[in-house]
Amino acid sequence: MFPSLRQIRLNRKALFIAVPLALPMALSAQAPPLLTLQQAEAMAVMNHPQIQAAQNEVNFANQQIVVNRSAYYPNITGDLTGSQGNNLSRIGAGDLAASRLFDREGQGVIIQQLITDSGRTPSLVASSRFQAQATAQNATATRYTVLLDVNRAYFDVLRAQATVKVAEQTVSARQILDDQITELARNKLRSQVDVSFADVNVSEAKLLLLRAQDSVTGALAELGRALGSDQSANFQLSDEPLPQAPPATAASLVVQAIDNRPELASLRATRESAYKFFDAEKDLSRPTVSGIATAGYIPYINTPRTAPIPPEYEAVGVNASIPIFNGHLFSARREAAYQRALESDQKLRDEQERISRDVRVAWASATDAYQRIDVTAQFLRQASLALQLAQGRYDLSLAAIVELTQAQLNVTSAAIENLNAKYDYQIQFAALQFTIGLLR
Repeated sequence: MFPSLRQIRLNRKALFIAVPLALPMALSAQAPPLLTLQQAEAMAVMNHPQIQAAQNEVNFANQQIVVNRSAYYPNITGDLTGSQGNNLSRIGAGDLAASRLFDREGQGVIIQQLITDSGRTPSLVASSRFQAQATAQNATATRYTVLLDVNRAYFDVLRAQATVKVAEQTVSARQILDDQITELARNKLRSQVDVSFADVNVSEAKLLLLRAQDSVTGALAELGRALGSDQSANFQLSDEPLPQAPPATAASLVVQAIDNRPELASLRATRESAYKFFDAEKDLSRPTVSGIATAGYIPYINTPRTAPIPPEYEAVGVNASIPIFNGHLFSARREAAYQRALESDQKLRDEQERISRDVRVAWASATDAYQRIDVTAQFLRQASLALQLAQGRYDLSLAAIVELTQAQLNVTSAAIENLNAKYDYQIQFAALQFTIGLLR
């Protein structure tokens, strides 16, 4: 029976109403934007607060160079002074420089310039330069750590999403078998025991799916944090190809790590800074020579003038300060700086040993993960073949339901192990690149 013209008009009207209402829902249901690993790393470098804080620390350290270098330049101050007192009276106690008081007003300029402090200022400047280099290397190390976190979170999301797909396929396959066995049991071709085992299998697969979906939510939250955001990541991640196999031995990797790791470069610069600061502390007990010049104008002074007094004044002086005794202060500071320099030597040695260990551990983990890829792939092929055989035997009534369900469980476990091996290797390879200083 064909629809009437009125029905056609009503349907068209309903369509015109439904399309605008459905359009926002369709737009909101669009797939999230695609994100590659390189884009994720660039986003983290731009946004992560740890990287920005490390850069602020670098800027602070660079300003310390300017602070220590300021002693090379003259110190210029301007003074404006006025005083009132009993004319020609004298001060009997206190700390004023002049004992005779006058009503007066004057202004002038004072210039102070360090001539030499026996090398202390150059040592301080050199120490601050090395410390700035160490801070810059620490910022690089922070960047590498953030990139490692991005790689781990990125591949964890891919692993969780792939596990969800395996769980969904498992639920679908087991539901189909459950429906078939239930129908056969209605026709008295299978027992109720078989139906119970099939139901248990479906429930187990649904639990697996729920756990996998929860893992996706957690992994997306971790990825958002790694990207420098307070929100969960909402991207469609692009799968990355498997990297090459790790080398046969870890010896060459240890050499690369010693040359490339920014932590070691930072500690080397810190050691040089400590020894330069020790030199600066030694110079405390040596003479310091400085010069001072002053000039100004006194437009008014209330005092009898027996001789002409010019309103302008100027003076130049040189002062040499030679430390004699200060309660062993300078010797204690010198010894403290020397001990700090020796401490930096041991910290550098300890970090080299730790990095060498980390490289060997990361190499062993990456090698194991790489080997597990082939083993789990073979496991999956064997489990799939065993499932086909068990299905055939069960269809011919030559096997019990337990054999079939066990075969299904083996296939699910093998598929998940294969996924874990693949993404574990990508994570371990990123960790290996980090330990040798090549994750940039």
